[in-house]
Amino acid sequence: MLEAVLALVILGGFFILRGIAATVIFFYLLPEGDRCLNCDAVTVRVESKGWNSILPWFRTSWCLECGWHGLLRHGPLTPSPATDKSLARHD
Repeated sequence: MLEAVLALVILGGFFILRGIAATVIFFYLLPEGDRCLNCDAVTVRVESKGWNSILPWFRTSWCLECGWHGLLRHGPLTPSPATDKSLARHD
């Protein structure tokens, strides 16, 4: 009986460690910022109560150019031309 419990604890521990390792690797594979993975266009942040409450360190995004949607890491955002003073036209 003790051997069965010990084997179950060890196999369960390996299963949990595998999930944690996969999550950490997945976290570092995702790019930072707001650029699309497919077409490198600027994405729009999407409000998702499920994902944002479970995984707050990810950014739920949607690309208007190609329709990609998924998770990105928080990072530097691409400045928009309307708010970027360096892109303003001086006549």
